Amino acid sequence: MSAENVSQVFPAEVLARLCEAVEIDPTVVVEDFADPRVREVLSRAEILITGWGCPTLDVSVLEAAPKLRAVLHAAGSVKSFTTPAVWERGLVVSSAAGANALPVAEYTLAMILLAGKDLFAHRDRLRAERAFPYGEIVPGIGNFGRRTGIVGASRIGRRLIELLRPFDLEVSLADPYVDEAGAALLGVPLLPLDELLRTSDIVSIHAPQTPETRHLIGRRELALMPAGSVLINTARGSLLDHDALIDELRTERISAILDVTDPEPLPGDSPLFDLPNAFITPHLAGSQGNEVARLGLTVVEEVERLLAGRDLAHRIDHAELGRAA
Repeated sequence: MSAENVSQVFPAEVLARLCEAVEIDPTVVVEDFADPRVREVLSRAEILITGWGCPTLDVSVLEAAPKLRAVLHAAGSVKSFTTPAVWERGLVVSSAAGANALPVAEYTLAMILLAGKDLFAHRDRLRAERAFPYGEIVPGIGNFGRRTGIVGASRIGRRLIELLRPFDLEVSLADPYVDEAGAALLGVPLLPLDELLRTSDIVSIHAPQTPETRHLIGRRELALMPAGSVLINTARGSLLDHDALIDELRTERISAILDVTDPEPLPGDSPLFDLPNAFITPHLAGSQGNEVARLGLTVVEEVERLLAGRDLAHRIDHAELGRAA
């Protein structure tokens, strides 16, 4: 992984627990597998701990690591650095994506509740007018019975559904890989995407980034959303057609909360920065600050399971890799 991430992912107490379990030199941080000094380390490695900035695990790297049996990723998706050779070799691959899903779901929960109160527009109004009709009931806002649609039963989508249960919201799901029985287990009705868009006050995107999901929400889909509704995207920017979104936002018919964009970062002249009904955050929903240590702890727990001969809690199934966001 990138060297600057090590101390955050593995703070002292987490690193100490890892050192109790395995023989490891914490000073050896590999950022380039082509470095000749790395080859000797690889020749002895049985477990590879990876993270943000991990270089590609191709055939040549794996040939240099004949004892390697597991790759434990202290971050989210492994798609950026794994190759077919990893899966053909039969290596055990685990990811802390489940741990990274927690803060994303929490961020989204907060945004859903704030959007239900139309907080951002009222904050701006108070700022501009320096006055507000205190004591009066504000019509058109509130979270009692607010219809909330979840697009994608990913790890984050499922965790969000759990977090939404205590609230008086009407939650529904759209996901082509989930059947009625699966939705029933999650405790939500399953709807076709078009129907979910037509009937939701708030829509939150949690689908994976694949060629098939590029611009999953485009001009036609945005037009289906009812007036006054809010679109939240914490998944990947490419799932949303930003040109179509900007046109729709300019009509002031809907609003958007975006933690991810396409491109990322946005160019400085993007209209999204200035549109009053667009709330943009700089990819903060995932693990940040003290949340990053949860990723390292997840890997340490996987190491302990592996050494004890137990099944890994976060093992990646290659066949489902595209749906594991």
